[in-house]
Amino acid sequence: MKEGGKRIRPVLCLMANELFGDITPGAWHAATAIELFHNFTLIHDDIMDRAPLRRGKPTVHEQHGLTAGILCGDVMSIYAYEHLARVGARLLPVMQVFNQTAIQVCEGQQLDMDFESAEHVSVEDYVQMITLKTSVLLAASLKMGALLAGATMNNADKLYAFGKNLGIAFQLQDDYLDAFGDAEKLGKQQGGDILANKKTYPLLKALENATQPQEQQIRKLLSGEAAGKVAAMLQLFKETGAHEQTRVAVNHYSNAAFEALEDVAMLSSRKAELHKLAEYLLMREF
Repeated sequence: MKEGGKRIRPVLCLMANELFGDITPGAWHAATAIELFHNFTLIHDDIMDRAPLRRGKPTVHEQHGLTAGILCGDVMSIYAYEHLARVGARLLPVMQVFNQTAIQVCEGQQLDMDFESAEHVSVEDYVQMITLKTSVLLAASLKMGALLAGATMNNADKLYAFGKNLGIAFQLQDDYLDAFGDAEKLGKQQGGDILANKKTYPLLKALENATQPQEQQIRKLLSGEAAGKVAAMLQLFKETGAHEQTRVAVNHYSNAAFEALEDVAMLSSRKAELHKLAEYLLMREF
């Protein structure tokens, strides 16, 4: 928690709450619960991924050992529920959203782990995985904040749809930028996902579109560490149309997010800050 991070999930919870009036005391507890839960999942994800670093610092299990890492994550999840129990009014619907989301995040992480060894993963499977692993917590943050402000279920569901589609668009854009973005501007190596053989949207789309010779080339690149691997894979992404289709998918989910926000029964001026935040997240170098 001391290492910071974007804190985007608790911010979304508070912003959704503030749409309908002054921020309620319960929203602060919900936002804290969300951030505690998110960091709990990161601790356990790092253990599963055997990751040595998180936010540039040694991970919990690296510093204190595997047992401490598991138990630390467990305790953080309990602290999350301790805060959630203090939200006050509308505790039951908020708890239902939180619990459903917690289950989905675990399902998404399991799918992600399964995909590492799976030979065939469809584009639809991948979108489902990132929806569960990443997007639903963004969506739930908004819905919980809205419910605690006394919003109607219809408005809360529209904000959920906004967050869900925003999360999918952001991840797909991240996949695209890893392959085709400016490494200097992004602050990371171009083609890092390709070098790690990660199953990303452009890769899966390329396999879906590929001719038999192209598929053989892709699978040969995936099975080796040959020099020029990134350049060769990027060329195949272009030849199969996967790079353009990834951009189309980003625009599709972005538009769906903004349409859902527009449908929230609230003055546009009240929704302006959420709109600006979404634009900030999506208008990276593309």
